[in-house]
Amino acid sequence: MSGDIDRFQRLLFTLGRLHSLRDPLASCCERTQLTAPQIHALLWLGQDEALTMGELAQRLGITEKTVTGVVDRLEREGHVQRERSPEDRRVVHCRLTAEGARLYRKLDRTVLQGMGRMLEQLDASDRRALFRILEKLIASASPEDAHAGR
Repeated sequence: MSGDIDRFQRLLFTLGRLHSLRDPLASCCERTQLTAPQIHALLWLGQDEALTMGELAQRLGITEKTVTGVVDRLEREGHVQRERSPEDRRVVHCRLTAEGARLYRKLDRTVLQGMGRMLEQLDASDRRALFRILEKLIASASPEDAHAGR
């Protein structure tokens, strides 16, 4: 197993050297003048509609303190709005504004085009194998992990 992990890591780094793993999002950062965490926040909010600050922090892999700064900037730019939960005023949900939803649709198209270019490199059999592997990894995730991915 250790050899497989090393090989997997080497292959991912090699792929990253040939084609940035952040692409196509890197170009989005330049065009929109937003950081990668801000772009990822828009993508998650576009996918899941509304998330608590804690859920958004978890999806972005950052602390709740750090996500506050990400959301502050997105809110100032008019892309996100905060809403307090009527059931528990301590809980704050983030939601895209109409402007944020428009930007999300543009970002999503860019991501889909990038995924399409990646999948074009695989024949139908390889794509089926890739999907099977991803579905197996999702199925084997703990219920907590699966809930986090909705």
